[in-house]
Order: sequence, then structure tokens, then C-alpha cells
Amino acid sequence: MSSTPDIQHISRHHAHRRALSALADLVHRGDQTLSARRYVSIAAAVAAVGGLLFGYDTGIIASALIFVTQTFSLSTAGQEWVAAALNIGAIFGALLSGPVSDRWGRRPAIMAAAGVFVAASMGCGLAPDVGVLIAARLWLGVAIGATTQIVPVYVAELAPASRRGGLVSLFQLVFSLGLLLAFLVGYELSGGAQSWRVMFMLGAIPAILLALGMLFLPESPRWLLHHDHEQRAVSILYKLRGHTDIVRQELDDVLTVDAAEIPGTHGTGLKQRWIRPALVAALGIAAFSQLSGPNVIVYYAPIILSQAGLGHSAALLTSVSVGVTSTITTAMGIALIDRIGRRRMMLYMLPVAALSLFVLGAVFLSSAPLAGVRLVLMVASLLGYIFFNFGSLSVAVWLVAAEVFPLFVRSKAMGMASATVWLSDTLVSLVTLSLVEALGTTGTFWLFGFINVAAFVFVWKYVPETAGTTLEEIESALRSGTFYTNMTNRTAPRPKS
Repeated sequence: MSSTPDIQHISRHHAHRRALSALADLVHRGDQTLSARRYVSIAAAVAAVGGLLFGYDTGIIASALIFVTQTFSLSTAGQEWVAAALNIGAIFGALLSGPVSDRWGRRPAIMAAAGVFVAASMGCGLAPDVGVLIAARLWLGVAIGATTQIVPVYVAELAPASRRGGLVSLFQLVFSLGLLLAFLVGYELSGGAQSWRVMFMLGAIPAILLALGMLFLPESPRWLLHHDHEQRAVSILYKLRGHTDIVRQELDDVLTVDAAEIPGTHGTGLKQRWIRPALVAALGIAAFSQLSGPNVIVYYAPIILSQAGLGHSAALLTSVSVGVTSTITTAMGIALIDRIGRRRMMLYMLPVAALSLFVLGAVFLSSAPLAGVRLVLMVASLLGYIFFNFGSLSVAVWLVAAEVFPLFVRSKAMGMASATVWLSDTLVSLVTLSLVEALGTTGTFWLFGFINVAAFVFVWKYVPETAGTTLEEIESALRSGTFYTNMTNRTAPRPKS
């Protein structure tokens, strides 16, 4: 009855020996830590182009939909389907891409998603009717959902523990840049009725760059080790770390955790009790990242502010300020998240985000036109919310989900987290304007303020500190039942290596 476990343990023992043998061949190469740091940074930057695709096609629909409606004489329902098709496709892309990246590797999966993105972008631009356009938008969503699942996992598995937070969070920064790019492109190309076609087709350019860039990047060494490609894994890990001592320690961590797995448990996957704390933390942050209202501000601020008495031009200008602020604060979050920590940043910043929304709602208690002190207070509280929400939840959402799960379920679990983001985003998009009608502007902003308070309580209770912790240490904490206790009490990240 124990023959299968014995065989698996023997196989793991041989894998460990093969990995150490491959490492011995690299000893003579010496210390190349500086070049390795550059290599990791380049790999993370190229992979983060996936965030540009995410941001661009999320934002470009706001400009394109006006002209699409004119071309195809769309009803309100037709407009909603064109806009929502991307979100629906993204849910499926996030869930289905996990098995693909587990079977074939992170790198081929990213390249495949980029290929689908190119084809779908061209399909949108050349669509002869609204049915083809909706189908192409669905496939765009599949590619974006896959990208949001695979890229954070890929970068998390490449990055050293001391830099993982900033490198994975590049994805969110480039997403913000993609939104800004979409707004600029939409403004520049808003001349003719067919201009929407070019807007969509331009999205193929970053997808082509992503696919070409991935040709020169390595596969995840952790994926390779898990699939018995020790020689390649060790060689890539050396390029990423630059010193054999660091590589040896990381190999020991990965192979020790792999050896600790109970044979035959992979089939139960995410149903295992010891993984549940990671599921709660990752899926909770994924849901709150959207339910706390950032996309309400990004997409609906001009409409809400116009309805509240602010001039249309002033509302649009405020919206641009929101885009700029979100980019700046995301960059700030990336710079600090490895120093301060994921949990600490959220606990420090979410209360101020909630307070900003409470103040913003109070500004609209009066029905008088916005002017003077009220106008200044409105802009300050609006930008304050963006600063403190984007600088916490939006920076941490992809990162925490990419690092808290054990390797054998990481891709599948990240797919669930990504799908949760898209489901929550869809829900908020569908109900926001109805909430404004039912609760008024003040009530709507206060509701999202209370959701930010709830997010703070959730992070305080269920999310541990993972800064400076290796992926294998996180997995060991999960297995030992100390995921919340020991990791939450961590005081400082490790020194950079």
C-alpha cells in the first residue's frame, strides 16, 4: 500500500540530487549579483506589459463606445453588452488559464494570451456588425483575464523575496498607465465616426511587444523544478540571483517544501483545509479591491459630478486628475510595499480612504452648486480617496494572491482570485448608477466609505504580513497552521539580496 508514496519520495530525493549536481557545475562562475538584479527587473518590466493591455482595453471603451453606438445604432442594451463582454470573457480567461499555465508553463501561457489579444484587437477593429464586435470583445476579455492570472504568478516566482512586492506590483502601475494611454488615444482619435476601429486595433501593439519580449525571457524556475527540469531551473535561477549561495538556499527551500507534501493530496487541491487561510486572504482582498469603489471613481466620477451640479468640462478635468493621481500613488506604493509591508500599507491607508469618502459624501449634502471651499474640499477628498485606496488595495491585490498559495495550486488559485476581481468589478459597474438614483450622491459615497472600513477590518483579521518572506516560507506557515500568527507578527523584511 505504501509503494506509491515510496516511489514519489525516491523521485523527490533524486530531483534534489540532480538540482544540487547542476548547481555544482555553476560554482566557477562567481558572483554576478548586480547583473542578476538587472535581469530580474527587465523580466518583470516586460511581463508587466500585460498590465498595459489590461488598462488600455479597460479604458478605451469609454471613448470608443460613443462612435460604436453611432456606427451600429446601438440601443442601451447593445451598449451594455459591448461594454460588459470584456468582463464576462475575463472571468472565463482567469479560470481557464490556470490549467494551461500549470501544464505548459507560465511563459508559453503568457505568449498565447498575447496572441489571442492581437487577434481579438484586430477582430474588434474590423468587426462588420455588432455581433462580431461582442464576440471579439469576449475574446479580448479572455486574454486579459488570462494575463491578470498568469503575469503576477510568473513575476512572483522569478523575483527574490526582498523585491517581490515592488516587481509584482509593476503590473498595477502599468495598468494605470494603460488607462491614461487609453484616455489620451481616445481624445486624439475622436474625430470621425469610424475612429473607434483604430482605437481598438492599436491595442494589438503592446500585445505584440509582450509576445516578442517573452521570447527572450526564461520560464519560471519553480515551475521547472516542479516538472523535473532541474538543469534548466538551476541555470535560470543563477541568472536571476547571481550567486551560488543564494541559489543553493532557494533550491533547498523549494525542494524541502516539495518533499514535505503528502503524496496523493494534489488531487484534492484547493479543498484541503490547510490552504483555506490563503484562499480567504487572497479572495477577500480581490473582492474588496473592487467593492471598495475605485472603478466607481475612475469611470463614473464625470457622470456623478455632472449630475451633482459640476460643469461637464470641470468634471472631465477632475477625472483626468484622478487618472494622474492613481498612477502617482501606485508608483509610490510600489516603492514602499517591500519596505513597509503589504498588510501594514493597507492598515495605514484604508482608514484614510474611508474618511475621504465620508467627507466627499458630506460635500454633496447641500444641493447648491459646487464652488469655493466646497469645491476645493470635493477635489481634495476625491483625490485623497484615490491616493489611499489605490496605494493600498489596488497595489496589493495581484501581489498577495500571487504569493500566498503553494506551488501546486498557485496558478489555479490565482485564477480564482483574478475571476473574483472581475466578478466584483462587473457587479459594481452594474449597480453604481442605480445606487446613485436610490441613495443619492452622498449615500453612494458613504456606502463605499463603509465598505472601505469593512476592508480594513478584513485585512486586520485575515491577512498576514508577507513582505520579505520566501514563497516556500509562506507555504510552510500554511502547512504548520501559523499563517496568521507568526507571519502577522513579522517586524521587518529581510535585507535585500
